[in-house]
Amino acid sequence: MTAVEDRAGLGSGESRDPAVSPRRLPSLELRTQRERRYARRLRVTDTLVAGAAVSAAGAASVRLGETPSVAAPIAMATLIVWLAGLTLFGSREPRVMGAGSSEYKRVANATGVAFGILAVGFEVAQWDGLRMQMVVALPIGLLALLVARWRWRSWLRMRRRLGEYASPTLIAGKRRDVDYVTRQLALADNGYSVIALALTDEVVADDPGRVFRARTADDIARVARDVGADTLVIASVPDDDPDFTRSLAWQLEGTAAELIVSSRLADVAGPRISLSPIEGLPLIHVKIPVFEGAAHTLKRLLDLVVSAVACTVVALMTPAIALAIKVDSPGPVFFRQRRVGRDGREFTMLKFRSMTDTAEQELAELLPANDGAGPLFKLRADPRVTRVGRFLRRYSLDELPQFFNVLRGDMSISGPRPPLPSEVRNYEGRVFRRLYIKPGITGLWQVSGRSDLSWEDSVALDLRYVENWSVTLDLMIMWRTVKVMLRPVGAY
Repeated sequence: MTAVEDRAGLGSGESRDPAVSPRRLPSLELRTQRERRYARRLRVTDTLVAGAAVSAAGAASVRLGETPSVAAPIAMATLIVWLAGLTLFGSREPRVMGAGSSEYKRVANATGVAFGILAVGFEVAQWDGLRMQMVVALPIGLLALLVARWRWRSWLRMRRRLGEYASPTLIAGKRRDVDYVTRQLALADNGYSVIALALTDEVVADDPGRVFRARTADDIARVARDVGADTLVIASVPDDDPDFTRSLAWQLEGTAAELIVSSRLADVAGPRISLSPIEGLPLIHVKIPVFEGAAHTLKRLLDLVVSAVACTVVALMTPAIALAIKVDSPGPVFFRQRRVGRDGREFTMLKFRSMTDTAEQELAELLPANDGAGPLFKLRADPRVTRVGRFLRRYSLDELPQFFNVLRGDMSISGPRPPLPSEVRNYEGRVFRRLYIKPGITGLWQVSGRSDLSWEDSVALDLRYVENWSVTLDLMIMWRTVKVMLRPVGAY
């Protein structure tokens, strides 16, 4: 028995009797208190926001001639049904708070169903007066609820960065799988603070108190109790124990601990995954990516609407930007460059010129100083960038003419980074999947580090976007792009 096993109390052969009531960990009590406190804040916020929306709708109906004695009960009924829907749809459940899009979807679904029930009820009862609630309270209230949830989520992420509202987490499984899950959980403020690792395939004594050897489900449950973990993440299960997960769940009964099993489906978005048990066998269905059809028609419509508005703004800004470019350095206002789009088709991409007029000719001399890896060339202190160009790049203003590329159908608002033909000639294997959809003015690469990203990280983000595109993801990227432009990081 190793020192680590002895420290963890393992290897003695003792097994906890599942019939014995497990003790509740202090960390679980603390987590439960924090979850209840946070849910209470959401409940109060929901009540205030929905109440303000229905009150505004009621006041509007009174101004249009409705009597207060009729408008007030309608507003009260709307508020009660709306708040009940938010509760019944689980919009304040701990597992959806602060991560992913499920929380927003539940708020939207609860709102839609609540107003649908109200509409049917009023129609059956042949009552009138709900129209103003539908016109005013529904759109304004839903938008305000989503914004409020986003603000609370921002607050929650800040608290997690300070070490609060994070669950002490134990990750168990084979060393390779445990390391992978640990790295993934470290990428975001997701509420999991990894405090210990339980390895099922090797004896490790290099980090006593954090890394343990655990052969069985009993061992892992005991480690969780010893280190004070209230969340267990199973990175992989032993090959010779098909009842491993069920046995571990039994060990955790009555503790309120959270048990999570990693699927190892890397970079597959939640909406593409569904679970369907068949004869007691849980099967995970993964939806194959589709690059045609109604969803991409909707994407094109979104591109046209946003780019049409943006082109109007660009037209107003162009005279001032053009004058600054001309005064700063000789050469044209616009920079035209061949890029590769969907299915490998080349197109001419437009940008405001941010470099000297001889930048292309000077490129060969700068190649040895390339700061990038792979086929992507980037230089942190590029001497070809002009003074005005440095300002334009810092706030991504040089990319504004690309909205005209979107109108022409060459590009999309969101998508993979548009590559040069020379880059594509060096593509290998899976990297070609970047060309399955139109390149974007912005994308996950733009809001995740821009030029600071390595070649591998840039490819990974582009492929994640290609595989998991959705309207919700596009809207999220657009919103985060605005924030990046206001607080630029990694632009050079």
